[in-house]
Amino acid sequence: MTSDNGEVRPQGLLLTFFGGHVLGRGVRVATGSVVEVLARVGVAEPAARSALSRMAEHGLLRRHRHGRKVYLGLTPRSRGILNDGEVRIWRNGVVDDRWDGTWTLLGFTVPESQRSRRHLLRSRLMWAGFGSLQGGLWIAPSPVDADTLLAGVEAAEHVKLFEARALAPTDVRDLVESAWDLEALAKHYLRFIERWSPEPTGPDSADPLARQLLLTAEWLHLLRKDPRLPVQHLPGDWPAERAQRLFRRLHAELEPRARAIAFAALDTTPEADEGDH
Repeated sequence: MTSDNGEVRPQGLLLTFFGGHVLGRGVRVATGSVVEVLARVGVAEPAARSALSRMAEHGLLRRHRHGRKVYLGLTPRSRGILNDGEVRIWRNGVVDDRWDGTWTLLGFTVPESQRSRRHLLRSRLMWAGFGSLQGGLWIAPSPVDADTLLAGVEAAEHVKLFEARALAPTDVRDLVESAWDLEALAKHYLRFIERWSPEPTGPDSADPLARQLLLTAEWLHLLRKDPRLPVQHLPGDWPAERAQRLFRRLHAELEPRARAIAFAALDTTPEADEGDH
């Protein structure tokens, strides 16, 4: 989605755009108008069209021709991803202050011949907040919806899931520090605060839609790295909540103008025209 220096990649911006301005509206959007929106944040047309093509190939967008134009519609898969992103951003806090001490343990052994399946499983685990404890044993600090976690993962047959509680002599703080790189995660939050706290400058500073897309794409990318660890097992100066307050304030300030710009810029057609939901 973004690189460590804050540079936002086209697919991250596209998912942010569809999540913020298409999801739930019951419309498809013309390819050309999506390309124009990405141009507002400096994404060249070839890069935008290439990212859209890859998303369509991966089942995240569905193309519909209407006259001479091609309109893009969401798919069940992309709606699921975007809904999950919305929950991460708006419904979940960045720390868990209601943890009951239960861990989810997941073990797997995927044959070396199935390397791509193993990679997909590991990516899914990291997105779900798991940290690698040792070997093929992963751990998460919250309940896990196994059906959602393993949907479409061909290596699911190699997975075993358990709920557990840490017993003496286990040092939970050591366990957390071995499974997740808290120092690196704190640095990501501090860089976000440093980057977004000053008065806006640069080519996108006067464009509320561009600025909101960059802000939200970067924030969601940061949340993908964060397992929402129990507050009692985090350092006392943990910067995540400070970063979250900054994000929500800036997003609220930008929202009315960004939404008005998007509404005016987008060429849309109702999904109901062709009965595809």
